[in-house]
Amino acid sequence: MTVYIAPNPGKSSAAEVSLRAVQILHNHGASVLMDQNMKKDCNLSGVQYLPFDACLEQTDVILSIGGDGTILHVANLTLSYHKPILGINLGRCGFLATCEVDEMETKLAAVARGQYSLDNRMLLYVRVLGDPNWEGHALNDVVVTKGRLQQAIDFSVYCDNILVEHFRGDGVIVATPTGSTAYSLAAGGPILDSQTKGIVVTPICPHSLATPPMVFAQERKISIGVGQVQDDEVFISCDGDSGYPLLAGATAVVRLSDQVIQLITFSQADQFQAIDQKLRSRR
Repeated sequence: MTVYIAPNPGKSSAAEVSLRAVQILHNHGASVLMDQNMKKDCNLSGVQYLPFDACLEQTDVILSIGGDGTILHVANLTLSYHKPILGINLGRCGFLATCEVDEMETKLAAVARGQYSLDNRMLLYVRVLGDPNWEGHALNDVVVTKGRLQQAIDFSVYCDNILVEHFRGDGVIVATPTGSTAYSLAAGGPILDSQTKGIVVTPICPHSLATPPMVFAQERKISIGVGQVQDDEVFISCDGDSGYPLLAGATAVVRLSDQVIQLITFSQADQFQAIDQKLRSRR
């Protein structure tokens, strides 16, 4: 078993946790790789440092050390390599991570032995019509939103080119079942079972009492139309990345991606345990 470790250098404990992960994996017969660009900040004995592409070609498993944002970032960077990801949580919630720091001994030993399950998570693919310079994939969500200080904007939502909603507000979230527990939930959207084959569309602060979140079948094509705006007033982003500006009248088309992300899991109840332990406890 070969494991590629991707720590978040912005987390103060990432190097220490990475070292412990290396020790556990070595003790159970696994080899460990890291990106050669990480050697300066995270120089660990027993690790082979290689170029990024070489690491991904040789590894069996990716170990993300950080929070949910780290997992999303790693998933986007490694999408074309189709390698399963296990997250060790150093964040506040770590909803996507199925390993806490105090669980490392047991769960990394299981990974080294190949004793884990794979949870296939759907992705969204988005592009802006008429703009060949921008497209993206999202494990959590695609968000179209206004700038911080602008007034509310007119948005139109289409399903398979049929208008299903028009409202004035701050934006629109198009989320996967995985992302239904993230920004969409905070904006009033429903929680979906991660194995549900659906797409959640949640308005952000609509100026109406009759603009509910909607759930569509995964085969549907969702289009978000932007009303009249000035330059740099509306942006689109995938999984919280830097926003790309949309022009007045622009349309973003969101559909099911041809690719999936595989998350390592140890129980079919991992998502529901996370809901109970990580969401309910934040009351």
